[in-house]
Amino acid sequence: MEKHPLKGNASIPMNTPASYQAVGNKVSNGEQNRTTSLSSDEGMIDIATTGNMDERIIQDEIGTVQYSTDEIPGIGQYDDFHTIDWQRDIARDRMRHRYIVKKRSNSILDLVRGAHDAWSGWLCVLLVGLVTGMVAGIIDIGASWMSDLKYGLCPQAFWLNQEQCCWSFNETSVDDKGNCSQWMMWSELITNSRTGVGAYIISYMFFIAWALLFASLAAGLVRMFAPYACGSGIPEIKTILSGFIIRGYLGKWTLIIKSVGIMLSVSAGLSLGKEGPMVHIASCIGNILSYLFPKYGRNEAKKREILSAAAAAGVSVAFGAPIGGVLFSLEEVSYYFPLKTLWRSFFCALVAAFVLRSINPFGNEHSVLFYVEYNKPWVFIELVPFVGLGIIGGAIATVFIKANIWWCRYRKTSRLGQYPVTEVLVVTAITAVIAYPNPFTRMSTSQLIYLLFSQCGVSAADGLCNYDNSPDDPGVYTAVWLLVLALLFKLITTIFTFGMKVPCGLFIPSLCLGGIVGRIVGIGMQQLAVAYPHIFIFATECASGEDCITPGLYAMVGAAAVLGGVTRMTVSLVVIMFELTGGVRYIVPLMAAAMASKWVGDALGKQGIYDAHINLNGYPFLDSKEEFAHTSLAADVMQPKRNEPLSVLTQDSMTVEDVTQLLKETEHNGFPVVVSRESQYLVGFVLRRDLSLAIENARRTVEGVQTDSLVLFSSNPSQPLGPGSSPPLKLKKILDMAPITITDQTPMETVVDMFRKLGLRQTLVTHHGRLLGVITKKDVLRYIKQIDNEDPNSVLFN
Repeated sequence: MEKHPLKGNASIPMNTPASYQAVGNKVSNGEQNRTTSLSSDEGMIDIATTGNMDERIIQDEIGTVQYSTDEIPGIGQYDDFHTIDWQRDIARDRMRHRYIVKKRSNSILDLVRGAHDAWSGWLCVLLVGLVTGMVAGIIDIGASWMSDLKYGLCPQAFWLNQEQCCWSFNETSVDDKGNCSQWMMWSELITNSRTGVGAYIISYMFFIAWALLFASLAAGLVRMFAPYACGSGIPEIKTILSGFIIRGYLGKWTLIIKSVGIMLSVSAGLSLGKEGPMVHIASCIGNILSYLFPKYGRNEAKKREILSAAAAAGVSVAFGAPIGGVLFSLEEVSYYFPLKTLWRSFFCALVAAFVLRSINPFGNEHSVLFYVEYNKPWVFIELVPFVGLGIIGGAIATVFIKANIWWCRYRKTSRLGQYPVTEVLVVTAITAVIAYPNPFTRMSTSQLIYLLFSQCGVSAADGLCNYDNSPDDPGVYTAVWLLVLALLFKLITTIFTFGMKVPCGLFIPSLCLGGIVGRIVGIGMQQLAVAYPHIFIFATECASGEDCITPGLYAMVGAAAVLGGVTRMTVSLVVIMFELTGGVRYIVPLMAAAMASKWVGDALGKQGIYDAHINLNGYPFLDSKEEFAHTSLAADVMQPKRNEPLSVLTQDSMTVEDVTQLLKETEHNGFPVVVSRESQYLVGFVLRRDLSLAIENARRTVEGVQTDSLVLFSSNPSQPLGPGSSPPLKLKKILDMAPITITDQTPMETVVDMFRKLGLRQTLVTHHGRLLGVITKKDVLRYIKQIDNEDPNSVLFN
């Protein structure tokens, strides 16, 4: 038997498809060995045979029915809500690759197949990048048009948004108040007036009506066609990339409804963003396109390499930040990130950003969302308020996380969860009614962030810059008062909005909250510098009378602080922020604020928003960032406990009826195979799904299999069969002969590290070679919750 490269001298797991296992294998038959090559969909399959050369299911001289695992549909796959076995899937791929390399020198066709296998990963991520960029462009254009539809229409070309309408008719500038002659407000279309009480009421009513229409459509589409399309999707993407199966979460219907739904949700004026859902949309695209390449489509571990690259492309197109997207995938969502995945993620993010830039949905020369251009350097003393913003951001983020998780838990456990569409409509109506009177909350959140980041003089609109730098100017108090109201409104509505049954992201609301706080602090610092220009902290830079403080910079730093506190990102956050704004010279303030925010957030609550939602939903996610610092042993966690019966299979003494009965009586995902119940010496491990499929397939396709037929996990039975007995069923091909094992005295710290770094689904516990029990990923998660004084039953899935 050929040795597996990742497991030293261990044998290749026997659940590896026979098309890859059988290379070089020979089965003894009397005095000679011989192998027969048969073609299949996956290439040449070597099947050890002793009978008819054309049969794949054959009988030897003792009448044993033996299977090639390729003949059993579904072998090697996983059920819904189950964890994958990374080591098994990686071993399968290594054997597949080794087989292809060995065959490459046989013919030109095999050489082409080998070349295709080598570059199929790059081709797959290229397609993912292209499609993600195009979908993102469509979403950006659609969301922009529908958002402006709440305010008015371009009669000459209704498909244009407000900005494009003015460009099309050679009006080169349009401010946020909409003073563009070609763009008609709803009040103007009905009453021919833009001002006055009647015009205000009509505009107010249209604003609310369009918001309710968009929100009801979004919620209805999600409920009817794709329940998985709600939320941001990042908690589930993190869980899926850690090795969990959620069927349909990355399917075509989820992709379509999420893409349409996010345009509707953003246009409804809800306090949410489309950037988080873009990661989910890109991952759906990656999952769908991976099925064009069987190397990835049929192997769950390999598929996650494509999904990691797709997540990077999602952030790349969401913010126009390709490098930040790669770092986000590495730092925040990916669980297994080898170097080649880093390269492919970089390439995928690059292609996606290039396609989006070609489409140019923002209609400017920059591919980023909030490009700003500050020409003043920051003052060293400003590091103090920047760090202060980090502390404030961490505190606001903690309040938001705790409140949102409380509300989501209440939604799950109360009758409110039974009326998701009603909840969406009520929240939308309240949001629209309260938002319209305040100009800062009436505009879209992206517009508000751009306004907060901008310098005064660039966009002097909506009261934010309608003051001169004199200490007694009442315009300052008006601007700050409106910003404080907007901050409270955005914080409260985001708490109730995130988690509703519509597509909703958290990046933009978090940036908005931080931007408002930062702008308030920036205005305060600006007024302080104007009032006291000669005190020592401002003496060198501000004594000349120039405006040395840039409030927009404070907004940018505050935005990074709150987003960092909410998500607990650090490196990727800073890179996304300077790519997002073009403010490369402000990396140090951003780093200081992000670090302070993370420290405060970790001190007040250990989980970011995504980890908190994973915990709330009970997903089996083992965080690789946390440390396990308890002095327990494997024997304390294994199932069953000592002196309790263990459900096992014996290698050659159980009948089909015995195995079927064991499957009915237990719900385990797999069974250890031992020599005998008395000895309990370990032979291997077989998955429940593979065992069930093999027995069902045998009953359906093979004559002579009876309930009293022996089930063999060995080459030959230890006892000779009696005359007239049913032929045994040989299932050694589905047996993992090299399962990961530990001893009962292994520290749990080591066990947890093995689960994290090897991506294990389960490990077997032995003592002097004898089987004692099993530890699954779910057992580890439950034990961690138990020692952290949390409910261990909150881990819901396998």
